[in-house]
Amino acid sequence: MSDLAIIENAALVIENGIITFFGKMQDIPSNNYTEIDCSDKVVMPGFVDSHTHLLFAGSREEEFAMRSRGFTYQQIAEQGGGILSTVYKTRAASKRELKKNARRYINKMMQYGTTTVEIKSGYGLSFDDEIKMLEAIKELQKEEIITISSTFLGAHAIPPEYKNSPNQYVNLICDKIIPYVGEHKLAEFCDVFCEKGYFSVSDSEKILSTGISYGLKPKIHAEELTSYGGAILAGKLKAVSADHLENISDEGIESMKANGVVGVLLPGVSFFLNHNYAPARKLIDSGVPVAIATDFNPGSCMSYSMPLMLTIACTQMRMSPEEAITAATINAAAALNLSNEIGSIDIGKKGDVIILDIPNYKFLTYHFGENHIYKVIKNGTYLEF
Repeated sequence: MSDLAIIENAALVIENGIITFFGKMQDIPSNNYTEIDCSDKVVMPGFVDSHTHLLFAGSREEEFAMRSRGFTYQQIAEQGGGILSTVYKTRAASKRELKKNARRYINKMMQYGTTTVEIKSGYGLSFDDEIKMLEAIKELQKEEIITISSTFLGAHAIPPEYKNSPNQYVNLICDKIIPYVGEHKLAEFCDVFCEKGYFSVSDSEKILSTGISYGLKPKIHAEELTSYGGAILAGKLKAVSADHLENISDEGIESMKANGVVGVLLPGVSFFLNHNYAPARKLIDSGVPVAIATDFNPGSCMSYSMPLMLTIACTQMRMSPEEAITAATINAAAALNLSNEIGSIDIGKKGDVIILDIPNYKFLTYHFGENHIYKVIKNGTYLEF
């Protein structure tokens, strides 16, 4: 993760949206190219944000203010806040309204250098509303230039109507929603919030295994609040990724390493909620491939800036700038099963490139709070904002 393979005085050729050459300037093939002068700038792969919940309605700034005054999550939930407040607003919103909100966030994300994003459902928590969300994501995949990966997260929380019968909701997910999602190809991944008070390890395994049987690759929210066993389950099921990991055990680390599970770390959540950070240094030194994502959502990280996440990873999680950049590009692409298409500058990969007006790559994490993006190129096309 520390080797960025820097090339000075370099040239990059993109033809028909695909990278066809990269190397020293003097080695560029002769052709009538349209040239972009990137003198004194940094050119690197576009950021891959592999964990977001950006399809939602409403906002929760009042909760942020309450937390700043010392209110706990439970106290906020008792006053009508928390994830269910977003569920109610998202259920009330039309698909058109949800897409309109999402487009605004996507446009801003791209201005900060994100060229690929994962979007989860999970604020519907009913058959109709989860399908509404996934249909909206699928439509955005076709309508927007940004690459979008879709994840079904019906197991985000127990909906209020199933408060006294959570097993019935698990059955609804497995017997009705997942079969529909799989048959209509509405998502690529199935995710679950495996945590005390949400979905048990056994229920999580049942949901993810059902997803696998319908062609949905497993992901898992693991060890965010407690060391609960989600990372061990991720290894058992050979999940594509296990995300959060703030309280991961040694056994969980070993399970992930042995089974090639990518650890997606979310430094913005720990920063925003003032929680402990995932042990990035321990994960990396143990050989677990580590990615960084924003977890952009209205409750626990209202930021879509990948550069900010990189700086937090360096200052709070003891990652080097090189490791943070790797985690936000090629490793993040691996967390979406897309590392053969995006995430690095390689011949045959998509021409997803960002040009930064900085003197060297270390400046990206050093000068934080500033948008250093000079140009964004997606599939070989200049993006105009």
